[in-house]
Amino acid sequence: MEIIKGLDKLKEPLSNPVITLGNFDGVHLGHQRIFQKVNEEARRLGGESVVVTFEPHPMKVLHPDRCPPLLTPFRQKMMYIERTGIDRVLCIEFTTTFAEISPSEFIRSVLVDKVHVRKIVVGFNYHFGKGKSGDVRSLKDTCKQFGVEVEVMEAMKIDQIPVSSSTIRTLIKEGKVDLASRLLGRDYLVIGKVIEGAKRGRGLGFPTANIAVTEELYPKIGVYAVEVLWNTRRFRGVANVGVNPTFAKEPRGARNPISFEIFILDFDQQIYGEEIQVSFKKRIRDEIRFASPALLVEQMKNDVEWARQNVFRLGPPAQGYTPQME
Repeated sequence: MEIIKGLDKLKEPLSNPVITLGNFDGVHLGHQRIFQKVNEEARRLGGESVVVTFEPHPMKVLHPDRCPPLLTPFRQKMMYIERTGIDRVLCIEFTTTFAEISPSEFIRSVLVDKVHVRKIVVGFNYHFGKGKSGDVRSLKDTCKQFGVEVEVMEAMKIDQIPVSSSTIRTLIKEGKVDLASRLLGRDYLVIGKVIEGAKRGRGLGFPTANIAVTEELYPKIGVYAVEVLWNTRRFRGVANVGVNPTFAKEPRGARNPISFEIFILDFDQQIYGEEIQVSFKKRIRDEIRFASPALLVEQMKNDVEWARQNVFRLGPPAQGYTPQME
């Protein structure tokens, strides 16, 4: 897949391009269905399948205070789009000047004059142009003047749950990572570098990999069964997203910064400074303040065993263990 960063890098006309447009944060099942249609239509017309997207996210430019944490930073988004078989991505730099372009001018000057679009496929709720004043109706009406076909894809639901980036963000914030993964079509993951932490875990018999917390979206505070990808190898693990209340001076660790720590099962490697990928499988429990480190260690043993039996499926379901909750 070729990534074209900027309209000025589009040196020659694309070949019979069938395109879709949007931010595609998450590249969820609804987006994937649109990409599949784009690929099918491109093959039918003997052309190229093209995704037109924007960087940075428009909300980061227009309303940075209201922009939600992204499900997929740019690098991840490109990786997921490539997996769908799309031929090219045209990434347009989003600026305050670009935001002032009217819907009709965007269609004429960008899609028709520069991209030479043959057909457009979009979702039912697509909006574009200044103030998002353009919608699928105006897109169809204006494109008709240029002989460009527009196909609108209907909403997608799984078990009556709408598949959308906002729905998935909400589920992740609620800790419902397994349900969010169903809408994504894959596990929700975070990529980050391993940094030095307080090194309490090793002393407790549970050495953890501490990940530098970024602006990415993290699940609700708690303990999770996860899968770790490091150096092309996969490992199972148990992760804690939280404030380490057992070791905090405040009663509930309220003033501690958020940390992200993973105990990787059956693993003993020095990986400081290296990048790992952490996929969230299922929430195990809330983060709890224990009366002593010994009680915390006992609970961590239970968490690992519960994850082995109920998530990683290494044996029959564990009997008689219910994760403790606050």
